[in-house]
Amino acid sequence: MRFKPSFDDGSKGSAALIRLAVFCFSLLLLCQSGIAATINTHPVSRKKPRPVTETPHARKRMSRLARSRVTSPRSAHLVNASLHRRHRYYERFTMSSFTDDITEGDVTTGEDPVVRQAAIDALGNMNGTVVAIEPSSGRILAMVNQKLALSSGAQPCSTIKLSVALAALSEKLITKETEVRLGGRSHMNLTMALAHSNNAYFEALGRQLGFERVHQYARQFGLGELAGYNIPGEQLGIYPDEEISAKLGGVGKMCSFGEGVSVTPLQLGALVSAIANGGTLYLLQHPTTPEDIENFQPLVKRQLNIAHVLPEISDGMAGAVSYGTARSLQLNFTEEEVLGKTGTCSHEGTRFGWFGSYAKTNVGHIVVVVFLEGGRPTFGPKAAEIAGRMYRNLYDHEFFLAKPILPADSATVKSLTNTQQ
Repeated sequence: MRFKPSFDDGSKGSAALIRLAVFCFSLLLLCQSGIAATINTHPVSRKKPRPVTETPHARKRMSRLARSRVTSPRSAHLVNASLHRRHRYYERFTMSSFTDDITEGDVTTGEDPVVRQAAIDALGNMNGTVVAIEPSSGRILAMVNQKLALSSGAQPCSTIKLSVALAALSEKLITKETEVRLGGRSHMNLTMALAHSNNAYFEALGRQLGFERVHQYARQFGLGELAGYNIPGEQLGIYPDEEISAKLGGVGKMCSFGEGVSVTPLQLGALVSAIANGGTLYLLQHPTTPEDIENFQPLVKRQLNIAHVLPEISDGMAGAVSYGTARSLQLNFTEEEVLGKTGTCSHEGTRFGWFGSYAKTNVGHIVVVVFLEGGRPTFGPKAAEIAGRMYRNLYDHEFFLAKPILPADSATVKSLTNTQQ
């Protein structure tokens, strides 16, 4: 009889577990061997990538796709704004900022030779004019490039702010500390607005004054009139009798940078002289012979009632030189206090650079007006730099140590009020 083994249910379960364990162990060994097989212990060779080039057909296709890409309205606005800013920055100018023989044709017999040479050296080959005035008498000490100085003038740019500031102070609309709202939470007072030549401030001031008052004071300060007395070739400049159109900015733009206005270097010089001397608007005289100098007598055009507001405007003019738009003057001159106002703007391919100033010294004042025409190198701070070189030249020649020519008494000063309108 053969023996036939038998297994109960427990024996069968144990055998199944053993087979499962053997299977799992085998599978684990197989996975480890597979992983080990993928590990490369040898260094990987670094081959240079092959250059990829696009065919002309592919380049054209990519260009078409780029042009046809849909741009959101917001991103399109940002792109257009960026292009607009870039376009304004690259404004094209047709006039050169440099020239030769700027003194050709000047009549110099009656001028102060020290002052004239200082002006010529300071101007160099820049396309412009320098006018130096004795503010206590109205005598023109030097006028370099007289053809330009006596021309019909140009847009005064930000130098018009002097006239507007004097008008607003005279009307008691502001003091030098009055904060004017510029938009949003931004405010500014007169001192900072003059120093930094803030257009928004003076636009707001002009609108508050209104055109009639702005025009009245501008005429009183000599704009739109001949500034000189019997100076051959002098022209009037332009101050319109009506406000420019709203499309051009109205009275606001007229007061921020002189839109629609044309001022001559002599007119700006006469106004700055009145600021420097306390309110006397002299008729400017340009002696042309030794006899003219010997017989010279100041001629008063009118008395301006501005003496009480001059301290209010002086801080802003001093600030322009100390830390504002005219600080380039200090590159060459810091020995004496200088007060001034710059101006920069352009019209029909020509850029203008203005600087009207006076040096305030212990022995008297001298007014220096610099006016430049040209392209990109022409602007207000450049005019201030030239004025600084001139003051430097005068100082080095001890000009400020000399006693200025003053009228002996009030009887020697003739008054020609309301003449040469």
